[in-house]
Amino acid sequence: MPLITLGLNHKTAPLALREQLAFTPQSLPEALQSLKNLPSVEEAAILSTCNRTELYCVVSDSSPHNDQQLIEWFSKFQGMHSEQFNNHIYLHNHEDTIRHAMEVASGLDSMVLGEPQIVGQMKNAYALANEHGTLGRLLGKLCERAFAVSKQVRTNTDIGSNPVSVAFAAVSLAKQIFGDLSNSTVMLIGAGETIELTARHLSTQGIQQIIIANRSIERAQRLADEFNGEAIGLQHIGEHLQRCDIVIASTASPLPILGKGTVERALKQRKHNPIFMVDLAVPRDVEAEVSELDDVYLYSIDDLESVIQQNMASREQAAEQAREIIENQLDAFLQWQRSLNAVDVIAEIRQHTQQISQEVLAKAKRQLHNGQDAEKALEFLSHTLTNKFLHQPCTRLRQASQDNHHEFFDIAYDLLIQPEQEEKSAGEDKT
Repeated sequence: MPLITLGLNHKTAPLALREQLAFTPQSLPEALQSLKNLPSVEEAAILSTCNRTELYCVVSDSSPHNDQQLIEWFSKFQGMHSEQFNNHIYLHNHEDTIRHAMEVASGLDSMVLGEPQIVGQMKNAYALANEHGTLGRLLGKLCERAFAVSKQVRTNTDIGSNPVSVAFAAVSLAKQIFGDLSNSTVMLIGAGETIELTARHLSTQGIQQIIIANRSIERAQRLADEFNGEAIGLQHIGEHLQRCDIVIASTASPLPILGKGTVERALKQRKHNPIFMVDLAVPRDVEAEVSELDDVYLYSIDDLESVIQQNMASREQAAEQAREIIENQLDAFLQWQRSLNAVDVIAEIRQHTQQISQEVLAKAKRQLHNGQDAEKALEFLSHTLTNKFLHQPCTRLRQASQDNHHEFFDIAYDLLIQPEQEEKSAGEDKT
């Protein structure tokens, strides 16, 4: 069965559209079950981050009908007309899906080439799909192979050298504006992986005053303790905002956390000393209207792209090495998938022959029980097994001869005669 990916990312869609089509953490379980219930979908996983939303599916067959079915489901579930995003999505079928998954896990398809966060986000998507029973053998194996490839790429190339991530870019931009950051006060909104990484980069710049604002005060406190910072709840942001020179936000909130009015009041209290803000969230944590205020420098995740281009030269060569690794692993995955057909056929052959053997053996045992001579019972067993095992192949070979399919004879010889002759020859050589 073929693999298929439907998605959009920072290369194909603007931030506003990505916001509308992103899945919230709360909606993902329902989305997975709904997607898996489509008639053509056998397995499903959903990856939704600030830079991409992707559906990974195993479908019954690769066809335009099934592609359209996925688009219609995506449109209906997200409450949008497909015409609004058709020009911004991509569809990958099977081999391209496998390659794409490995490239995403390795950071080759990220806004920041080689950034490591995406593999963790993919692992979370894999775990959620596995938890809700929408993964199967094929998609599960693809995820596991993609994670292994990501590790191999980071071990064997310099793709992770020179820290270049969205968090790093945000801190670099702040440094460009303020110069020395050691005397600045920073508020970080959120307590997830991106905010933690941002805090680490800020720490290396000598930041002394960090405020962590989060919905869960316990998580905020754990992160604040690590960086000698201060923890507050989201509801207290307005009380502390006037102290802050830098605000960096990255939460999973479906609605903005920081509004224009709150920022306006803080600016008055600061006597219009400027505030530098970076909103790394999708959907946005900071209302877009905040950018209209004087003395506020607000950057969205898309605005960081020019900053991200710095420190990238050393990663380009590593990316080429990574793609060579991916192509090798793609071939290995395709070979594994092809081997599944052999495994299934072999299992069926074994089951069929065992059934025949048990039936013939039962008849031979009955003959012995009824007083039949043991030698005659063994002859019956041998003769009957030979006839039953070879009846169907011989019938097919005779039909192949009549149909002029002579290649069947070479296949039969390779399967049945040649291995036996080779074993016999090897035994004679040993003696």
